[in-house]
Amino acid sequence: MWLPDEVLEHVREVTDAPDLSETKYRLIGPLGRGGMGAVYAATDVELEREVAVKVSFAATTSDDGGARLRKEARILARLEHPGIVPVHDVGALPDGRVYYVMKRVRGERLDAWAENHREPRALLRLFVRICEAVAFAHAAGVVHRDLKPENVMVGSFGEALVMDWGIARELADAQAEAGDDGAVLGTRAYMAPEQARGELSRVGPRADVYALGAVLFFLLAGRPPPSSSPPSQRDAEEALAGVAKVLASICRKAMAEAPADRYEGPTELALEVGRYLDRAPVLAHPETVVERIARFAARNAVVLSLLAAYVLLRVLLLAFAR
Repeated sequence: MWLPDEVLEHVREVTDAPDLSETKYRLIGPLGRGGMGAVYAATDVELEREVAVKVSFAATTSDDGGARLRKEARILARLEHPGIVPVHDVGALPDGRVYYVMKRVRGERLDAWAENHREPRALLRLFVRICEAVAFAHAAGVVHRDLKPENVMVGSFGEALVMDWGIARELADAQAEAGDDGAVLGTRAYMAPEQARGELSRVGPRADVYALGAVLFFLLAGRPPPSSSPPSQRDAEEALAGVAKVLASICRKAMAEAPADRYEGPTELALEVGRYLDRAPVLAHPETVVERIARFAARNAVVLSLLAAYVLLRVLLLAFAR
């Protein structure tokens, strides 16, 4: 018997719905699905608050999916930062599936939010906050490896939250990662070249810098970078036509093919964007004389306006004095 897709989807959701009866959480409904598990809204009955519960697709705690979910929860528990969603609890359901409980985030994904917020300086200020969260993770020895607009939430008060740490790498596990070389993890348009080649043991903090550069590219151009990794100079220039040359230079440096040619980390990338916002010289962009004059004029617009008004007033007074 043929069944509509909507009915099949509903049956799948009901079948996959976690049994939270032996926990202090009560299921509200699904929020979304990822590569390793599904996320549900639930109520913490003891604290009387809404939370989000991520449940692995794996049927037993010994399965790889369950182990990965526990690892994700442990990583998140170490990353106590305003730009990273906090973890409250972790456990296993009666059917063996692993779950962890985190803050329920209300807001929009960055890709949806950016469609309605095209003011460049607002986008750049939000981007700086994303960089700060990733820099905190790097300081704790964790690389995200799947940074993209879909994995950033913009909260109701404009806060930026970096989500989905399912394939995050702990830098201390470099030896274990060497055995996984050849596997490609992440999202193609936002992958550094070494990550796209499956060289997982080489995927470090500068791979996240590349992904952040690709996120900045998305915010400026309104679409992901060209599919090549990294995009060619010509493709990048065409996609960023109309974007300030200084910002395009920042993107290109962040997305350089060789890790050594990129910014050292998210902090350095954020500082460059901050320089642009402050109308200070940007290291990645050698200025022409005309650009230097234009930047000076923009940074000192008030003083120059007052000076021009003073000069004009003196000219008028001299004219009338005659």
